Amino acid sequence: MDRTQILLLGLPLFLFCTDLLNLFAPPPPPPHKPPHHHHHHHHLQHQPSPVAKDFPSQKPSAVGLGAGSTVKISFCTSCSYKGNALTITKMLESSFPGIHVVLSNHPPPLPKRVLSKLVPVAQVGVFGIVMAGEHIFPMLGIMTPPPWYYSLRANRFGTIASTWLLGNALQSFLQGTGAFEVFLNDELVFSKLKEGRFPGEIELRDDIAAKLGSSRITDGLGAAAP
Repeated sequence: MDRTQILLLGLPLFLFCTDLLNLFAPPPPPPHKPPHHHHHHHHLQHQPSPVAKDFPSQKPSAVGLGAGSTVKISFCTSCSYKGNALTITKMLESSFPGIHVVLSNHPPPLPKRVLSKLVPVAQVGVFGIVMAGEHIFPMLGIMTPPPWYYSLRANRFGTIASTWLLGNALQSFLQGTGAFEVFLNDELVFSKLKEGRFPGEIELRDDIAAKLGSSRITDGLGAAAP
Protein backbone atom coordinates (compact mmCIF):
# COMPACT_ATOMS: atom_id res chain seq x y z
CA MET A 1 0.00 0.00 0.00
CA ASP A 2 1.18 3.52 -0.70
CA ARG A 3 1.34 6.34 1.83
CA THR A 4 -2.18 7.57 1.04
CA GLN A 5 -3.66 4.15 1.68
CA ILE A 6 -1.72 3.77 4.92
CA LEU A 7 -2.92 7.18 6.09
CA LEU A 8 -6.57 6.53 5.23
CA LEU A 9 -6.44 3.15 6.95
CA GLY A 10 -4.36 4.24 9.96
CA LEU A 11 -6.51 7.23 10.93
CA PRO A 12 -9.72 5.23 11.47
CA LEU A 13 -7.72 2.58 13.36
CA PHE A 14 -6.32 5.28 15.65
CA LEU A 15 -9.79 6.72 16.32
CA PHE A 16 -11.17 3.24 16.97
CA CYS A 17 -8.45 2.53 19.54
CA THR A 18 -9.23 5.86 21.19
CA ASP A 19 -12.92 4.89 21.47
CA LEU A 20 -11.93 1.58 23.07
CA LEU A 21 -9.73 3.36 25.62
CA ASN A 22 -12.58 5.74 26.49
CA LEU A 23 -15.01 2.82 26.79
CA PHE A 24 -12.95 0.84 29.30
CA ALA A 25 -11.33 3.75 31.14
CA PRO A 26 -12.70 4.29 34.69
CA PRO A 27 -14.86 7.40 35.16
CA PRO A 28 -13.12 10.37 36.73
CA PRO A 29 -13.80 10.91 40.44
CA PRO A 30 -16.26 13.67 41.34
CA PRO A 31 -14.60 16.99 42.04
CA HIS A 32 -14.12 17.86 45.69
CA LYS A 33 -14.14 21.43 46.83
CA PRO A 34 -10.97 22.08 48.84
CA PRO A 35 -11.63 23.53 52.30
CA HIS A 36 -9.55 26.61 51.61
CA HIS A 37 -11.94 28.98 53.37
CA HIS A 38 -10.94 27.91 56.88
CA HIS A 39 -7.55 29.59 56.68
CA HIS A 40 -9.16 32.88 55.74
CA HIS A 41 -11.63 32.62 58.59
CA HIS A 42 -8.76 32.21 61.07
CA HIS A 43 -7.05 35.23 59.66
CA LEU A 44 -10.22 37.34 59.81
CA GLN A 45 -10.88 36.54 63.47
CA HIS A 46 -8.18 38.98 64.60
CA GLN A 47 -9.73 41.86 62.64
CA PRO A 48 -12.87 43.61 63.88
CA SER A 49 -15.78 43.55 61.45
CA PRO A 50 -18.44 46.11 62.31
CA VAL A 51 -20.62 44.97 59.41
CA ALA A 52 -20.85 41.46 60.86
CA LYS A 53 -21.84 42.90 64.25
CA ASP A 54 -24.59 45.03 62.78
CA PHE A 55 -26.11 42.17 60.74
CA PRO A 56 -25.26 38.94 62.56
CA SER A 57 -28.05 36.80 61.09
CA GLN A 58 -27.64 37.35 57.33
CA LYS A 59 -24.60 35.20 56.57
CA PRO A 60 -25.58 32.06 58.55
CA SER A 61 -29.04 31.96 56.98
CA ALA A 62 -27.64 32.31 53.46
CA VAL A 63 -24.96 29.69 53.94
CA GLY A 64 -27.34 27.17 55.46
CA LEU A 65 -29.96 27.53 52.74
CA GLY A 66 -28.56 24.73 50.55
CA ALA A 67 -25.79 23.32 52.73
CA GLY A 68 -25.69 19.55 52.91
CA SER A 69 -27.84 19.05 49.79
CA THR A 70 -26.67 17.75 46.41
CA VAL A 71 -28.30 18.37 43.05
CA LYS A 72 -27.35 15.98 40.27
CA ILE A 73 -28.00 16.98 36.66
CA SER A 74 -27.78 13.94 34.38
CA PHE A 75 -27.92 15.10 30.76
CA CYS A 76 -27.09 13.96 27.24
CA THR A 77 -23.57 15.20 26.52
CA SER A 78 -23.74 14.27 22.83
CA CYS A 79 -26.90 16.42 22.43
CA SER A 80 -25.09 19.71 23.23
CA TYR A 81 -27.01 20.15 26.50
CA LYS A 82 -23.96 21.22 28.49
CA GLY A 83 -24.79 24.92 28.12
CA ASN A 84 -28.24 24.36 29.62
CA ALA A 85 -26.69 22.39 32.48
CA LEU A 86 -24.19 25.16 33.25
CA THR A 87 -26.96 27.79 33.22
CA ILE A 88 -29.04 25.74 35.68
CA THR A 89 -25.94 25.21 37.83
CA LYS A 90 -25.26 28.95 38.14
CA MET A 91 -28.91 29.61 39.00
CA LEU A 92 -28.94 26.94 41.72
CA GLU A 93 -25.67 28.06 43.26
CA SER A 94 -26.87 31.66 43.44
CA SER A 95 -30.37 30.77 44.72
CA PHE A 96 -29.23 28.15 47.26
CA PRO A 97 -25.79 29.08 48.65
CA GLY A 98 -23.87 26.07 49.87
CA ILE A 99 -25.63 23.58 47.60
CA HIS A 100 -23.48 21.08 45.69
CA VAL A 101 -24.27 20.58 41.98
CA VAL A 102 -22.94 17.52 40.12
CA LEU A 103 -23.03 17.22 36.32
CA SER A 104 -22.91 13.78 34.69
CA ASN A 105 -23.63 12.11 31.38
CA HIS A 106 -26.91 10.21 31.04
CA PRO A 107 -25.83 7.01 29.26
CA PRO A 108 -28.02 5.38 26.62
CA PRO A 109 -29.40 1.85 27.13
CA LEU A 110 -26.90 -0.99 26.92
CA PRO A 111 -27.96 -2.23 23.43
CA LYS A 112 -27.46 1.23 21.95
CA ARG A 113 -24.10 1.59 23.70
CA VAL A 114 -22.90 -1.72 22.26
CA LEU A 115 -24.11 -0.80 18.76
CA SER A 116 -22.41 2.60 18.97
CA LYS A 117 -19.10 0.84 19.71
CA LEU A 118 -19.57 -1.51 16.75
CA VAL A 119 -19.95 1.37 14.28
CA PRO A 120 -16.20 2.20 14.23
CA VAL A 121 -15.46 -1.50 13.70
CA ALA A 122 -17.71 -1.52 10.63
CA GLN A 123 -16.09 1.68 9.38
CA VAL A 124 -12.59 0.23 9.69
CA GLY A 125 -13.76 -2.93 7.92
CA VAL A 126 -15.11 -0.95 4.97
CA PHE A 127 -11.93 1.15 4.79
CA GLY A 128 -9.75 -1.95 4.81
CA ILE A 129 -11.77 -3.70 2.10
CA VAL A 130 -11.79 -0.64 -0.14
CA MET A 131 -8.06 0.00 0.21
CA ALA A 132 -6.72 -3.58 0.29
CA GLY A 133 -9.55 -5.86 -0.75
CA GLU A 134 -7.45 -7.73 -3.30
CA HIS A 135 -5.29 -8.99 -0.41
CA ILE A 136 -8.07 -9.48 2.15
CA PHE A 137 -10.44 -11.64 0.08
CA PRO A 138 -7.82 -14.31 -0.75
CA MET A 139 -6.95 -14.50 2.96
CA LEU A 140 -10.64 -15.24 3.62
CA GLY A 141 -10.68 -18.00 1.02
CA ILE A 142 -12.44 -15.90 -1.67
CA MET A 143 -10.14 -15.94 -4.66
CA THR A 144 -12.40 -13.77 -6.82
CA PRO A 145 -13.77 -10.62 -5.11
CA PRO A 146 -17.53 -10.08 -5.45
CA PRO A 147 -18.84 -7.59 -8.02
CA TRP A 148 -19.81 -4.98 -5.41
CA TYR A 149 -16.17 -4.70 -4.37
CA TYR A 150 -15.21 -3.35 -7.78
CA SER A 151 -18.07 -0.84 -7.58
CA LEU A 152 -16.79 0.44 -4.25
CA ARG A 153 -13.18 0.46 -5.40
CA ALA A 154 -14.05 2.43 -8.53
CA ASN A 155 -14.99 5.37 -6.30
CA ARG A 156 -12.85 4.62 -3.25
CA PHE A 157 -12.62 8.15 -1.91
CA GLY A 158 -16.38 8.70 -2.22
CA THR A 159 -16.98 5.38 -0.47
CA ILE A 160 -14.60 6.26 2.37
CA ALA A 161 -16.11 9.73 2.85
CA SER A 162 -19.67 8.40 2.80
CA THR A 163 -18.81 5.61 5.25
CA TRP A 164 -17.10 8.09 7.57
CA LEU A 165 -19.96 10.62 7.57
CA LEU A 166 -22.80 8.10 7.82
CA GLY A 167 -21.00 6.12 10.52
CA ASN A 168 -20.41 9.21 12.66
CA ALA A 169 -24.04 10.29 12.25
CA LEU A 170 -25.25 6.82 13.25
CA GLN A 171 -22.91 6.77 16.25
CA SER A 172 -24.16 10.16 17.44
CA PHE A 173 -27.76 8.97 17.09
CA LEU A 174 -27.07 5.82 19.12
CA GLN A 175 -25.27 7.76 21.87
CA GLY A 176 -27.96 10.46 22.13
CA THR A 177 -30.65 10.07 24.80
CA GLY A 178 -32.26 13.52 24.90
CA ALA A 179 -32.16 13.31 28.69
CA PHE A 180 -32.00 16.21 31.12
CA GLU A 181 -32.79 14.74 34.54
CA VAL A 182 -32.51 16.73 37.77
CA PHE A 183 -32.20 14.98 41.13
CA LEU A 184 -32.14 16.47 44.63
CA ASN A 185 -30.46 14.13 47.11
CA ASP A 186 -31.14 11.19 44.73
CA GLU A 187 -34.83 12.16 44.43
CA LEU A 188 -36.10 13.01 40.94
CA VAL A 189 -37.19 16.64 40.65
CA PHE A 190 -37.55 17.06 36.89
CA SER A 191 -37.29 14.69 33.92
CA LYS A 192 -37.05 15.86 30.33
CA LEU A 193 -37.67 12.29 29.21
CA LYS A 194 -41.10 12.42 30.90
CA GLU A 195 -42.04 16.05 30.30
CA GLY A 196 -40.61 16.37 26.79
CA ARG A 197 -39.13 19.82 27.51
CA PHE A 198 -36.41 21.59 29.45
CA PRO A 199 -37.17 22.86 32.95
CA GLY A 200 -37.72 26.57 33.46
CA GLU A 201 -35.32 28.24 35.87
CA ILE A 202 -38.09 29.64 38.09
CA GLU A 203 -39.99 26.37 37.96
CA LEU A 204 -36.94 24.34 38.96
CA ARG A 205 -35.95 26.79 41.68
CA ASP A 206 -39.42 26.65 43.24
CA ASP A 207 -39.53 22.84 43.09
CA ILE A 208 -36.15 22.49 44.77
CA ALA A 209 -37.03 25.13 47.38
CA ALA A 210 -40.24 23.26 48.21
CA LYS A 211 -38.41 19.94 48.56
CA LEU A 212 -35.70 21.52 50.69
CA GLY A 213 -38.35 23.05 52.95
CA SER A 214 -40.27 19.80 53.32
CA SER A 215 -37.09 17.85 54.09
CA ARG A 216 -36.14 20.34 56.78
CA ILE A 217 -39.58 20.08 58.36
CA THR A 218 -39.31 16.28 58.34
CA ASP A 219 -35.85 16.41 59.89
CA GLY A 220 -37.06 18.83 62.53
CA LEU A 221 -39.98 16.59 63.48
CA GLY A 222 -37.68 13.58 63.64
CA ALA A 223 -35.26 15.42 65.91
CA ALA A 224 -38.08 16.65 68.20
CA ALA A 225 -39.58 13.16 68.59
CA PRO A 226 -38.48 11.37 71.81
